[in-house]
Amino acid sequence: MNIVVLVKYVPDATADRRFEADNTVDRVDVDGLLSELDEYAVEQALQIKEKRAEEEIEVTALTVGPEKAADAVRKALQMGADKGVHVIDDAIAGSDAIATSLVLAKAIEKLGAEKPVDLVVGGLASTDAGLSVVPAMLAERLGLPQVTLASVVETQGNQVRIKRDTDVATEVVGGTMPLVLSVTDQSGEARYPSFKGIMAAKKKPLETWSLADLGVDASQVGLAASWSVVEETAARPPRTAGEIVKDEDGSGAKALADFLASKKFI
Repeated sequence: MNIVVLVKYVPDATADRRFEADNTVDRVDVDGLLSELDEYAVEQALQIKEKRAEEEIEVTALTVGPEKAADAVRKALQMGADKGVHVIDDAIAGSDAIATSLVLAKAIEKLGAEKPVDLVVGGLASTDAGLSVVPAMLAERLGLPQVTLASVVETQGNQVRIKRDTDVATEVVGGTMPLVLSVTDQSGEARYPSFKGIMAAKKKPLETWSLADLGVDASQVGLAASWSVVEETAARPPRTAGEIVKDEDGSGAKALADFLASKKFI
């Protein structure tokens, strides 16, 4: 079985995140890391491999992004993925989800030329954009079924069955591989790389591909080709002191209710 897991390098939520002059996220001069939600995708891919240990299963971590994005792949390799692919090209900068899904689809097709891809695994969403649409777009481009937002994943043979938790019910959805799968942060705690895994990752292959390697023209990606753009950004306003409600004469409850009502909380 050939599993491709999608990993994204995102700005650290605790760092000072910034935008470029064209309103795209600065992904070069800020601290970044593997998107936490993608760690769950890596975990599920590795669990499938471990549960089907009698089979020959290869897990490939795939990312698209600037030079630092290779760190996201390295983290997946440290967790246990077998090899990595990093698509890097200056023309990709500013790509929206539609353009990004095109690059990912072409990369998966290239990987499939060597060995058919049975399963593509992604996270719930990226922690920077939070769109949750790339797995569906990828399934459409690849002509594959999708089983998305899984909190529980089970496989048997070429069958995949998931449980999807919604606000009103738990759905059970199944599909036949090859397919695209996305998982939520409820699917299982992601493992920490062990010292052995960190050392082993240094010897695992990590290929670098360009748009030319994928047969993608630069005019199909980037900010100019994106269907969605950020028109304007503004710095987060500084935090101000909160309002203190005192209850010296028994009127505190009313004062608190009036304050909450003024903010439309109640």
